Amino acid sequence: MKIKSMAVAAAALLAAGSAQAQYSDGVIKIGVLNDQSGTYADMAGPGSTWAAKKAVEDFGAAAKGLKVEVVFADHQNKPDIASNVARQWFDVDKVDVIVDVPASSAALAVNQVTKDKNKVFLVSTGATTDLTGKACTPNTVHWTYDTYALANGTGKAVVQTGGKSWYFLTADYAFGHALEADTRAVVEKNGGKVLGSVKHPFPGTDFSSFLLQAQSSKAQIIGLANAGGDTINSIKQAAEFGIVESGQNLAGLLVFITDVHALGLKNAQGLILTEAWYWDMNDANRAFAKEFAAANNGRHPTMNHAGVYSSVIHYLKAVEALKSDADGSAVVAKMKSIPTEDKLFGKGSIRQDGRHLHDMYLFEVKKPAESKGPWDYYKLRATIPAADAWRPLAEGGCPLVKS
Repeated sequence: MKIKSMAVAAAALLAAGSAQAQYSDGVIKIGVLNDQSGTYADMAGPGSTWAAKKAVEDFGAAAKGLKVEVVFADHQNKPDIASNVARQWFDVDKVDVIVDVPASSAALAVNQVTKDKNKVFLVSTGATTDLTGKACTPNTVHWTYDTYALANGTGKAVVQTGGKSWYFLTADYAFGHALEADTRAVVEKNGGKVLGSVKHPFPGTDFSSFLLQAQSSKAQIIGLANAGGDTINSIKQAAEFGIVESGQNLAGLLVFITDVHALGLKNAQGLILTEAWYWDMNDANRAFAKEFAAANNGRHPTMNHAGVYSSVIHYLKAVEALKSDADGSAVVAKMKSIPTEDKLFGKGSIRQDGRHLHDMYLFEVKKPAESKGPWDYYKLRATIPAADAWRPLAEGGCPLVKS
């Protein structure tokens, strides 16, 4: 199996030998593992590699005498490829930390390899709550969002505004199953009813038969428990069938700004969605987005890219404090002990189970007439405080949690 991987020197200044000797191989090596060209490429892909390198630059690694390198590889959203890359990186290429990793099945595979090798895993794009639940390890931090936070935000808001009956269109793998289950629980807890669900292949192209089943259910809300290209194609094909025009509504349970851009405001207007970060919320976010767009063909960053940046910044803080990157569980323990703070996510913390705590945001996609220009797509409906956004610690079942 040929794995395409390219090393990028993110900081090239070597300090004196005595300072560097405290770091394994004299280099702190960061591996960005994601979908570089497929379904999830726009929301993660090359943009995540850029975000990791930008974090190293902004941390001032070179000025602090730290040599840091960033490498990347394409896991094609396949768990076997993801785990093989992880082993190659840890055993041969001396990678110290893996970041990003969309597709929950791939993230779970890397999660286990990371534990076995005692390295560090910073999840920005994988969404399953198992990473902080039954599959939690002392080596993993789950940063940007998870299926509980998405369901708790979008699902709750839709039910409370009248969307009482639901039918799910679900990607048939770990992420889709978890997102449907978490949203189903929120819907029922808030007085709604689930009429049924249908699973579609991942990735998918033709959603016709699945959408027709959802349409025939007569549910008020069709919940899209998928992401990336699957979500885009689902919404486009739903428009072709006139599903919204006939009185049903779509709820995108994981929607990225790149999805809205691909759909256009005419198709996406009115969608309610939950995000961890949006480029146009403050000056720091806007400055980051401007640099990102200049380096990424005009595309604006997603919350995944911001999560990669934020998590790498905090990882480097922990490694610097320890003066070592050798023991992955020790690095993660240090990350948990230090409050998190950076220009994109602000202040936060990391729980015992590895869950990074920060506010989440409920947005509505603007109507075309409301948008002032390209990428001006969201209006804020509500801020969900960190205390309310995440699954309670005691409910996760993480073996690391002390009663």
